[in-house]
Parts: sequence; structure tokens; C-alpha cells
Amino acid sequence: MLKFFRKIRQNLFIEGKTGRYFKYALGEIVLVVIGILIALQINNWNEERKQANKEQIVLNQLLSDFEANLNQLDQKIRVREDMMMSAKFILTYIDDKSIRNIDSLDKYLAKTMAYTTFDPIKVDLSSSGELVLISDQSLKKALNDWSSDIIDVREDEYNWKDYRNNEYIPFIISEYQLRSLRNKAFKTNVLGQFSLKRDSGSNGYVDNEIGLSNHPVDIHALLDSPDFEDHISRCYSINSWTNSEALILRNRLLNILRLIKENLQDQ
Repeated sequence: MLKFFRKIRQNLFIEGKTGRYFKYALGEIVLVVIGILIALQINNWNEERKQANKEQIVLNQLLSDFEANLNQLDQKIRVREDMMMSAKFILTYIDDKSIRNIDSLDKYLAKTMAYTTFDPIKVDLSSSGELVLISDQSLKKALNDWSSDIIDVREDEYNWKDYRNNEYIPFIISEYQLRSLRNKAFKTNVLGQFSLKRDSGSNGYVDNEIGLSNHPVDIHALLDSPDFEDHISRCYSINSWTNSEALILRNRLLNILRLIKENLQDQ
């Protein structure tokens, strides 16, 4: 097309028709400019398509990571709920001597000595430079806030872990026989929910019996101890508060998942 206009322009110049010559020259310039603009637009479209494809890859990975985080968080919440329920059962034994039973006490006691920590898949798009690929500003803010959102829950979890290790377990060791308690825990698999293979049907933990203690166990002395009541109360209160924070975190996690799905194509 440009060669055609150039030939016309040359003929006009030779024939001395300068007015028409300049018009055709201007037309040729306009065509060149239009061609450049079209090329730039096509290049922009290609870049935008590449960016959009990269964003979809990142979003799909985020979807997988946060679904895994949700499953883990829910498991931790269930564990703490079990601990809280066990603490409440023990408090009923403290209040009513007539319903005390050593087998059920050992089962509930074993559950109160557990601890669990939320260890989510780390998502740090800022350091990798991938955060710029996220076009949804609400999702970008939620992802930026995610790391700080988990801090409160982690702090509460470690509060219980520290209290358990430094106060609660030493008290139980001094006032009770852990061998028999642990053996019953092995046999009944009450701690199987903490296993990495908890969903695979593995019973390896159940097989690890260690036998019963030959030392006498006085459940009434334990249950009538004011210090024991305080420990059980703290077990319930600390884990209850932690679960309150965990449920707030869960709602924020669900919001992130919703935003991710809204920005994924063909969802």
C-alpha cells in the first residue's frame, strides 16, 4: 500500500503537481502513524494477555494453597474444641464425685495435654514480585494482610504450648502417673487426630502400648486439688480464646478464597 502511494507521489512530483504531491505525502505519513499505533496496540494486547495468563497461574496456585490452609485451620479448631470439651468433662468430675471414672478421666486428661499450632503455607507475593500480577485491589489487600492476620492465632497457640510445657505437664507428672494415662491413650488412639496419617487409617500409634504403672493412682486426690482445677480452667479458657481468634482468621481466609474464585476464569 505504501509503495502504491509512493509511486503516485513520485509521478505527481515529476508532473509538477505539488499540491496533490503534498496531500499524498501527508496521507503516507498518516498511514505510517496508523500502522505504528496499530502495532503498539497489538503489542499491548499481547502483553496484557500474557499478564492475564500469568495472573491466572498465580491465582490457581493461591487457590490450592489457601484451600490447604483452610483444611489445616479447621483441623486445629476441631482439636481445640475436643480439648475444651474434655476440660469441661473433667470439671464435672471435679464438681461431682459420684460420676468419677478413672478410664474416662484418663481419656479426657490425655486430650487436655495436647497442643496444636497452625502452620499455613507461606504466601509472600511481594518478595517474589508476583503481587503486581493481581489486578483485584481487594484481593491484593487481603493477601498483603494475611501474614499479619495469623500472628494473633499463633501467639495464643504458643501461649498454651508454653503453659502446658512449663506448668501443666509438670503438675500432672508430680500428682499423677502418666505411664498408665499414656498407655490408655495409645490403646484408644485418642491422640490419633494429631497424626500426619490421621486420614489414612493408620493405627501405628495404637500399637505402641507401654503397659500400666505399678504405682497407685488416686483420682480423687487429683480431682480434689485446687491447683488441678485451676489448670483445667486455664486449659479451657486459653484454647477457647485461641479458637475465637482462629474463627476470625477463618472468615478472612474464606474471604480470600471467595475473591480468588471471583477472579479465576471459568469458575
